[in-house]
Amino acid sequence: MQEFVTVCPRNCYSTCSFRVQVEKNRIVRILPDSSNLATPEGPCIKGLSYIERSLSGDRILKPLLKDSEGNFTEISRKKALDVLTEKLSYYKKNYGNKSILYYSGSGISGLTNEIAASFWKAFGGASLTYGNFCWPAGLEAVRLTLGENKHNVPWDLVNASLIIIWGKNPAETNVQEMAFIDKAIDRGSKVVVIDPRRTPTADKADILLRIKPGTDAALALAIADIIVEKGRVDKQFIANNVNGFDEFASSFDMSPAQAALITGIPEKKIEELAEMIAGADAMTILPGYGMQRYTNGGQTIRALLALNIITGNIGKKGSGFNYANLQSYVFDDAKEPLSYYPWINESALFRRNISMAGLAEDIINERDPAIHMAWIERGNPLTQAPDTNLLKKAFAGIGFKVVIDQFLTDTAREADLVLPAKNMFEQADIVSSYWSPYVSYRPRVLEIPGDVMPETELYYELAQRLGMDTEKNNIPAPGDENLDTWLENRIKGTTKLSLDNIKLKKQLAPGLQEVAFIDHKYLTDSGRIELYSRKAKELWNVGTLPEYNRAFVSENKGNRFFFMTPNTHYRIHSQFGNLGIIKKFDPEPLLAISPEDADDMDLTDGDKVRVFNERGEITLKVKLNARMKNKCVSLPNGWWASEGACGNFLSAGRETDMGHGTAFHDNLVSIEKTT
Repeated sequence: MQEFVTVCPRNCYSTCSFRVQVEKNRIVRILPDSSNLATPEGPCIKGLSYIERSLSGDRILKPLLKDSEGNFTEISRKKALDVLTEKLSYYKKNYGNKSILYYSGSGISGLTNEIAASFWKAFGGASLTYGNFCWPAGLEAVRLTLGENKHNVPWDLVNASLIIIWGKNPAETNVQEMAFIDKAIDRGSKVVVIDPRRTPTADKADILLRIKPGTDAALALAIADIIVEKGRVDKQFIANNVNGFDEFASSFDMSPAQAALITGIPEKKIEELAEMIAGADAMTILPGYGMQRYTNGGQTIRALLALNIITGNIGKKGSGFNYANLQSYVFDDAKEPLSYYPWINESALFRRNISMAGLAEDIINERDPAIHMAWIERGNPLTQAPDTNLLKKAFAGIGFKVVIDQFLTDTAREADLVLPAKNMFEQADIVSSYWSPYVSYRPRVLEIPGDVMPETELYYELAQRLGMDTEKNNIPAPGDENLDTWLENRIKGTTKLSLDNIKLKKQLAPGLQEVAFIDHKYLTDSGRIELYSRKAKELWNVGTLPEYNRAFVSENKGNRFFFMTPNTHYRIHSQFGNLGIIKKFDPEPLLAISPEDADDMDLTDGDKVRVFNERGEITLKVKLNARMKNKCVSLPNGWWASEGACGNFLSAGRETDMGHGTAFHDNLVSIEKTT
C-alpha cells in the first residue's frame, strides 16, 4: 500500500490537505494531514466521498457521441479526436474563430488549467465569458477599499474577542473554520450570527439576528451611525490610515429605527450589536458569499467592511474582514477579480462579450459571428448558471457542443460529444487556496482508466492534428515528466518556490502576512484605506461611499416568498450530490418552509408544491423547518434538473452592482400546493 499527501482542488473555501492510501490502483482510505495548520482534522464528507467518486460505476470512461435520435453511443478516443478536429476546423473556416465559445468553470483548480488558454491562443482565438458566478462583487468591494483581498491566517481566529458570522454557515460550508470558532468560544469569544435562517452555525452563537434577505447594508450602516454618533470610533487608526471618514460619517441617513423597518431586526438589538462591536478588543467579521449575490451586493460588502475600518479592526491579531485570502495566489498574473473583467489582458484573438451572469441571453444575441460551437469544461452551466429555461434555449441553437466531465450532468446530457474527464488523483498539479495560505502539490496517485484523457493531453493531441507547434505554444506532451517540466517552467522566476520544494511539502506563500495589513500598506491609489472611492463611481456607477440600495427581486409583485439557494455540506455547487454515500443523507430535493407559512397554506411534510415565478417553475416536496424565517423558502443550490429540481429555473440573469458578479438571490417566488 502506498500513501500520498494531496490537496482537494474543488471550489471550496477550505482546500483541505489529506493523506490518501492506494492499493492496486484504488483509493482505499482517506486520512487527515495534521501538517496543514488550517485543515488538520481532515476533509469533510465530500472529501471522504472521493473513495466512491473515484470508483463510481456512473463515471464516464469512454467518449460519448450523440446520434440523430438523441442517444449517446460510446466511441473510441481516436474517433472522438477525429470528430473534434473536423468540427473545430469546420467552424473556424466557415464562421471564424469567435464562432466557438470556450466556457470553463471552477470545478477543479490548478495551474495546469492554463494550458487550455495556450491551446486556444494557438488556435487563433475564440469567444470567452467574463465575470463569475461566485464572489466578484465582494472581491471588488474589498479591492476598492483595502487595495487587495487578503486576511489573517485561519488559526488567528482564536484571538478574536468578537466574531460576527454574517450570512455564512461554516458549520456546513467551511467545517475547518468552525473548529477555530469553537476554540475561540472556549477562550471566551462572543459569537454573533446574522442570517435569515437558524443554521447549524447559529446554534453556537450568543446572538442570532434573523435578517430580511438583501438588507444587510442597512443594518451595517445603522450600526456605523450609532458608533460614530457615540464617538466610539478608533480616531487614531482613522487618522493614520483612512481616507473618506468625514464624508462617510456625514452621509448617514439610516437610523436604527429605519433599519429596523427595513431589516426586520428590532431597534434594541441593533443598538446592542453596535455596543458589542464598539467595545470589542479584537473583532473579526466572517462574511458569506450569498449576500453579495444580490444586485446591491458590492455596496453591501463595502458597508460591512466599514465596521472593521471605523473601529480599527484591520491589521491586528484576532481582527479583520475574512472574505478572501489570495496571498497564496502567487503565480497569478492578474488576481481575481481583475481576471474576470473583459478589459484585462485584452487580445484581438479573443472576444469577451458573454457575461457569466447573462450567459443565456448573450449567447442568443451574439452576432458577427454568432455562436455555432461550444466547448465546456470544469463546469455545469445548465445547473449553475441563472435562468435555466433560457439557457436551454440558447444551447439548443448552438450547432455543436462538446462537454468534458466525469458524469452525465445536466449540461453533458445536452452535448453532442461528451469526453471523459480525469479525476483529481490521475494527474499532478499545483493548487493554491483562497482561505489558507498554502501552495500545495497534488501528485498523480492513480493510473488513468479507460479512454479518459486529461484535458492537457487532449489539447496536445488536437494541437498536433491541427498543425500547431506545441513546443512553441507551451502545450506539453503527455507524460508525468513533461508535465513536471511544464510546472517547473511555469513557476520559475515568479517566487523563490521551486517544484521540488513544493513536492517535498506544502509551502506557506512567500511574503505571507499572518496578520494581514499589519504593515498598514494598502494598494489603493492613495495608499490608504478608501471609505470614499472615486473608482467605485468611475468603474461601476455606484456611490462613492458605502450605501444601502434596495435589491431588485422580482418583476411580479404578486410573488410572496424570498427564494434562497444556499450552499450545503453535501455538495460543492453541483458536484458530489450524485454519489451514493451523499444520497443516503440527502436523497431528494426538498423545499424548506417555516411551520407558520406552511400552516397558512395547509401544507404538511412531504406535500408537493409548485414553486414558480415569471422565469420558470419546479415541483418538489416541502419540508417544514422551524429554522426558516417566515416568508423565506430555501432549496440548496446544485441539484440537477435530472435529480428532480434545479433552483436556477427561477433565477434571473442579472449582474451585481460591481465586479460582474451574478445576482442569483434577487428572487421572489410563488408557491401553490399540487399533486
